[in-house]
Amino acid sequence: MSKIQLIINIFFFFFSFTHIYSEDLKHTICRVQYSGGGDWYSNPSSIPNLLKYINTNTNIKVHNEEVKVSLKDEDIFNYPYLYITGHGNIKFTEKEIQNLRLHLINGGFLHVDDNYGLDKSFRREIKKVFPDKNLVEIPFDNPIFNSYFIFKKGLPKIHEHNNKPAQGFGLFENKRLILFYTYETDLGDGWEDISVHNNTQIKRIEALKMGVNIFTYSLIQ
Repeated sequence: MSKIQLIINIFFFFFSFTHIYSEDLKHTICRVQYSGGGDWYSNPSSIPNLLKYINTNTNIKVHNEEVKVSLKDEDIFNYPYLYITGHGNIKFTEKEIQNLRLHLINGGFLHVDDNYGLDKSFRREIKKVFPDKNLVEIPFDNPIFNSYFIFKKGLPKIHEHNNKPAQGFGLFENKRLILFYTYETDLGDGWEDISVHNNTQIKRIEALKMGVNIFTYSLIQ
């Protein structure tokens, strides 16, 4: 057993006793409402399904409902795990830039999941948040790919889109991964009810397991 896996096992041994059937809203996924006209609310069944999967298939117990908070709202600081998705345009206001920067450099974590069409505006706007940081591709041996389930080849490919390989990119603050960007995979579509996108059950489970890994990694890093 590797040292990293031993630490993970010890963490979840104690975590399971202190967070059984958590009613604390902080132990959930916070869907971010952002400015610019993009459909931040897309894939409505995705996060509830992921939370249910976490509760029923791991020893992590989370609140069973997602939270939706505007990035302009000071309440955003109450949620360690933020999630952004959509197909269209993101255009952060100055307040949103300030809140996101402050949250992430002080312990917050952001998962951005491109739902096809988000890439251009996201890359433009995140540069406003962190002008001195560049998105870097995350290698397959990074702990985010084995924090709970093992993904030896990195992100699973859920939707084809432009027939590009699935890639994970990140931003770091003092060696801590503060932002994970999943590109050309569309995990959120895989988390949705099976009737929405007609993904195979194998694809859905791959997407849900990767979602568990991302959530787990945000807790232990």
